[in-house]
Amino acid sequence: MPHEATGYLNEWLNSGWLSRRLPAGASEEEYTLTSDAASAVRFLMSSSQPRRSATESHLAIVISQLRSLADETDGDRQSRLASLLEQRARLDEEIARVNSGDIQVLPEDRALERAREILHLAEELVSDFRVVREEFYDLNRGLREQLMDFEGSRGALLEKVFAGVDLIGESEAGKTFNAFWRLLNDPEQSAVLHEAIDAVSSRAFSRSLNTTERRQLRNLTSSLLDEGSEVHETQQTFARSLKSFVKSREFRENRRLHGLIRNGMRGALDAKEKLRANGGIGYTLTFTGAKVSSIAQWGALDPASRIASTDMDLIPESDLSLEDFASMVRQSEIDIRGLKHNIVSLLGERDVVSLNDLLERYDAEQGLGSVVGYISLAQQHGQVVDATPCQIEWTGSDGERRRAQAPSIFFLRKDIHELEL
Repeated sequence: MPHEATGYLNEWLNSGWLSRRLPAGASEEEYTLTSDAASAVRFLMSSSQPRRSATESHLAIVISQLRSLADETDGDRQSRLASLLEQRARLDEEIARVNSGDIQVLPEDRALERAREILHLAEELVSDFRVVREEFYDLNRGLREQLMDFEGSRGALLEKVFAGVDLIGESEAGKTFNAFWRLLNDPEQSAVLHEAIDAVSSRAFSRSLNTTERRQLRNLTSSLLDEGSEVHETQQTFARSLKSFVKSREFRENRRLHGLIRNGMRGALDAKEKLRANGGIGYTLTFTGAKVSSIAQWGALDPASRIASTDMDLIPESDLSLEDFASMVRQSEIDIRGLKHNIVSLLGERDVVSLNDLLERYDAEQGLGSVVGYISLAQQHGQVVDATPCQIEWTGSDGERRRAQAPSIFFLRKDIHELEL
């Protein structure tokens, strides 16, 4: 198989062998055989074990079904009563033979033939489930397409949705499946089916069945319930989702987009009568594109690929001392702690301290940074008067005397507690 899995999946999807869907709440897409592909596989498997076309089991099934149909459709009281009396007579005769010890048992070859006929019918029933499920998918898709094209009011649209929900259950596929589902979930019928499977599995002739046939016989009930449950859930999901779909923002957005596309197509049809396909229209259209991938094509993240290396390189020791490091910090950041200490110290002597008072008493060790620091502290813990600027002077770390115009700032002794370290 030289190609990747996605290539085969796409090819089989396009060929109609597989169907793809995303179940509600699932994180990955699900691929299943289509009903046509399942029928083809079943046909090929049956060719390896051909069945005789005319068997006693076929005839018995036809006779039994015809007799049951004739009785159940007979409305005449006398003939219906005569049929019941005939059945009772046959039962009484059979009871008498059993009481006398005359018990007739099917020969092994005929019992095997009937068992394989039952398994074959069960396989066809499971295949019918796939057909019903695909019909539900097609029906749901068709209803949504009709809703997109519906031009009526919102009230009429909801009525159409409710009619569509009923249509899913009242369709031919829905009626057939609902009747089967009720029968399969009937406690009495379910008990009869379980007892019959257990009884047949314990018979001596069942040992002549191959491994696959014995497994199919044992799992007959669970297989029918599993397939039936999936179809039932699909039907219920579609019935519930149609109503919520109409009320959702997604539906309104889809209708709006559908209308835009339809208007564009109408415009294109009108324009094709006036413009040639190879004629210029005086407009340049830049093509755009995007790479789209499904969830199934995403790769799982490997946490091991994100683990950082734990190796550490040895760095030679630095010649910097603790004092040098502190000096570098003072040069890169304003020493707010030191400036607060200066303000608190001076407020211990005066009731009011100005920016000029601070610069005259203490050196501006960080130059302009110290001035900015005083102004910032005044905005938080003092008073700033922008209307009356003042001239300030300070000596920087390079020994140069500098002068600037700054707002008048004052620190009051009553606010000294806010500045204390």
